[in-house]
Amino acid sequence: MKTVGIICEYNPLHRGHQKQINRIREHFGPDTAVCCLMSGNYVQRGAPAIVDKSIRARAAILAGADLVLELPITCALSSAEGFAAGGVRILSSFCDVLCFGAEHGEKDTLLATARTLLSEELSPLLRQELERGLSFPAARQAALERLHTGCTPLTLPNDILAVEYCKAILSQGSTLEPFPIRREGSYHAPLPDPENPSATSLRSLMFQSGAWLDYLPEAVRDCFRDAPLHSLEAGERAILCRLRTMSEDEFEALPYGSEGLWRKLMHAARREATLEAIVTSVKSKRYTRTRIDRMVLCAFLGITREMLEAPAPYTRALAFNERGRAVLKFAKENEDFRNPGERIDHPYWALEKRCGDLYGLFCQEAPEPPGAEEKRRIQYLP
Repeated sequence: MKTVGIICEYNPLHRGHQKQINRIREHFGPDTAVCCLMSGNYVQRGAPAIVDKSIRARAAILAGADLVLELPITCALSSAEGFAAGGVRILSSFCDVLCFGAEHGEKDTLLATARTLLSEELSPLLRQELERGLSFPAARQAALERLHTGCTPLTLPNDILAVEYCKAILSQGSTLEPFPIRREGSYHAPLPDPENPSATSLRSLMFQSGAWLDYLPEAVRDCFRDAPLHSLEAGERAILCRLRTMSEDEFEALPYGSEGLWRKLMHAARREATLEAIVTSVKSKRYTRTRIDRMVLCAFLGITREMLEAPAPYTRALAFNERGRAVLKFAKENEDFRNPGERIDHPYWALEKRCGDLYGLFCQEAPEPPGAEEKRRIQYLP
């Protein structure tokens, strides 16, 4: 039996995600075990997940996954490189295959692009492009094209992550086999495609009370139907309170604050009235919006650069079925997996608890009480 890993967010889980799980079993066989390593209550773009992680984990099992693990928050709020590296490290210990979406590129092209990015020749070319004033993504693409004309273009989100997964597999010496699937439809489409909706479009419909349930697999609709929604906007005043009371040393310790960016954020937080105005004044051609968003969220959650760079000491298991139980039992021979709600004598546990307590402030209906993390239990769906 093969075990195939998926690094995901399911924010929310839609038909495209269901198609990915189905495609895995079509290719590797019906007995294939599918393990999802899913971001918890905060996602990589620097925002709270629209629905609580327990609901999304249950939906994943109902959609055909066998085991759902929580991607540690220090990986979930990392750059694309850190997000991919953390996920590959965890899944490499017990999975055979890593499946992911990509807008372009076959397996060999993605691996060739990853090797070029890891080559020693890239760094001086990247510095030259950055000195021209390009943003990091644009500079990287320009440097890549100077070395390898047939590379995968790193301009679309799934392509970027696909190459980062391949980079992580190569740099870590992982035995994971990359299994890319073409990502159909547009990742940022404002209106949902009937068969390949974007999570962006569905979140917009959910916040506007539009017709969105039909774009989800039928088996998971009840999970999301009445689930409380969470948004960055709902917690804006709490974030502003934190930013306005941070010391200079706290700003300097933030992740993503190199080259004086932390100081720019500090001045904006002490000058601007709204969160959007702060982010807009800090964003520039060189620094992407998502980098600033992650920086702001880390400030609110009390995550320093040192915390983000430290490897998580364990991984939480959120949900499984009978096949997933067997996979988890095998996985525990190589990795430290813990149940939800289990208290661990480690600073990372305190970080998890704080992030869990603060997530309730993003609820759109009314603030949710703290203490949700301690009450969680692993979900078994036979």
